[in-house]
Amino acid sequence: MQVDPRGQRFAAALTVLVLAAALALAQPWILGFQAAVFATGVLAGVRNSPYALLFSAVVRPRLGPPSETEDARPPRFAQGVGLAFAALGLIGYLVGPEWLGVAATALALTAAFLNAAFGFCAGCEMYLLGRRLAVAGKSA
Repeated sequence: MQVDPRGQRFAAALTVLVLAAALALAQPWILGFQAAVFATGVLAGVRNSPYALLFSAVVRPRLGPPSETEDARPPRFAQGVGLAFAALGLIGYLVGPEWLGVAATALALTAAFLNAAFGFCAGCEMYLLGRRLAVAGKSA
């Protein structure tokens, strides 16, 4: 399955806005919303996440088809990493310690910002590194 990389950056930009609001307002429900978006990307695939559907319906028709596509597996894995950080953040905000919620949310925000601003997907790179290590382990 292939995805439009512009859609991934669009989703990352929305994620930045949502996570920044969660941090600035210290509202766990906002982080919970983002966790649900991440979970949808993991369970239904990144093409079916709410942000991807918004991109497909509103933004992509104005841009035209992409000049290239990318494998959906690395972004899907990255959504799982984002979900883990969001879940950790929710635990910190709801159960404590609060600094854990702030730190986990800030780390997820940083990763989303890197993707939105520079096209660097840290979770995607983790996926690719894991694949390389698995291949290297099989050949050893």
